[in-house]
Amino acid sequence: MLTLFASLQTQTMDVAAATTDTVAGSAETVATSVQTATPAVVDAVNSVPVVETLSFWELCLKGGFIMIPLALLLIVSIYVFFERWIAIHSAAKEDDTFMKRIKDYILEGDPESAMTLCNRTNTPYSRLILKGITRIGRPMNDVLVAIENTGNIEVANLGRRLPWLATTAAGAPMLGFLGTVWGMVQAFYNLAKAGSSANIDVLAGGIYQALVTTVAGLVVGIVALFAYNYLVASINGVMNSLEAKTMEFMDLLNEPA
Repeated sequence: MLTLFASLQTQTMDVAAATTDTVAGSAETVATSVQTATPAVVDAVNSVPVVETLSFWELCLKGGFIMIPLALLLIVSIYVFFERWIAIHSAAKEDDTFMKRIKDYILEGDPESAMTLCNRTNTPYSRLILKGITRIGRPMNDVLVAIENTGNIEVANLGRRLPWLATTAAGAPMLGFLGTVWGMVQAFYNLAKAGSSANIDVLAGGIYQALVTTVAGLVVGIVALFAYNYLVASINGVMNSLEAKTMEFMDLLNEPA
């Protein structure tokens, strides 16, 4: 019995020793493989090309001289938009008690006070009513014509500089296309000049630089177009308000004494 137990113990120790040797050999093999593979992995990582990125400012500089007039058009368009927006916003303000007080002064036979109120209010619709008050006593058609002429002048004043936005909306993309055509001419010239050493990089570099002006022209044109349409819509709102005030004043004059 003891002999059998001793034999089993010996066999167990041999198996454990063999297992230890096998594990040690595998570890050495793995370590060797890792050491062998590590330089290859490092070389593979280092060989991956680094993608070069352009900042917005660098991209603008690639567009060439055409970017200068486009930048000026954008700056002026932004100025015109905010300047006109402030003017139209001020013209659109209304005093809810204005027409009621005008009516009271007219019915009381006190046009001087009504004119004083108009001068103090100093808005497009107050200037229309002032012109109508100065024509009281004349035929109604003359009063209406005088008010309408004043209204046309007021609307024209609100629409000042809007043609600049309309021109920019149409002209900026054309300038961008001009820059692109000019850049394409230069790209193909450089390609032909390179001769047998020409490659796709020569052409691709010139093309993407040329397309920068198209993008810039479209951006400026879209901004100007949206600004123009917004201001025109705002002016139309003011015109509707002026027409409403004109009709209210004419109804006042037509009321029986």
